[in-house]
Amino acid sequence: MNIHKGHRQHMRDRFIQGGLEGFADHEALELLLYYAIPQKDTNPLAHALMERYGSLSAVLSAPIEDLVKMEGVGERTAVLLHLVPRIEQKAHLSELEQVLDSTGRIGAYLLERFSLERDEVVYQLCLDQKGRLLACKCLGEGGTASVDLDVRRLVENALLSTASGVVLAHNHPSGVALPSPEDYAATDRARAALKTVGVELLDHIIIADRDFVSLADSGCLR
Repeated sequence: MNIHKGHRQHMRDRFIQGGLEGFADHEALELLLYYAIPQKDTNPLAHALMERYGSLSAVLSAPIEDLVKMEGVGERTAVLLHLVPRIEQKAHLSELEQVLDSTGRIGAYLLERFSLERDEVVYQLCLDQKGRLLACKCLGEGGTASVDLDVRRLVENALLSTASGVVLAHNHPSGVALPSPEDYAATDRARAALKTVGVELLDHIIIADRDFVSLADSGCLR
């Protein structure tokens, strides 16, 4: 008698009938692991993952290269765990990116875009005259403290996407959205470089702890 098969079907039935309501975090993780590990009991691995990372959110945001270091986690399992929140993020971004014609809409889009980032990252939004998103490009990634702004790539991306306006955005993993002197300097460099090719820097937005600050709304781009 295969007791694991019966347990798996019971867990699937619980989910089908009531969603994840009533599931403990490790049970939800155990259920997900069924689809990467078809035969073995996944309950011990779910507990081990929760113990190592501390929360379900931390498990799902862990890098693939770190996940595969755990006993029982192969590449297939690591990819599945890493994929789940990113599919959800992609779906949310698709809903948000139609027209970014206000600070609120741009901020909402960027909050979702940065939601899975742990290190500092710089993004460039290329928009047409109506605020439609033509491209979202990563300009650089750094540690938790800072990342350099690649002005040349900024201009190239704007030209290749035929943008009329650009929004610069980066995050402060420290959790404080206040702009630094370096942020102001980077804004001035970006605005001057884009101006040489007839593209307007519409805003520079700083993301931190599910909040954002717009330098344009703060009067820093006038």
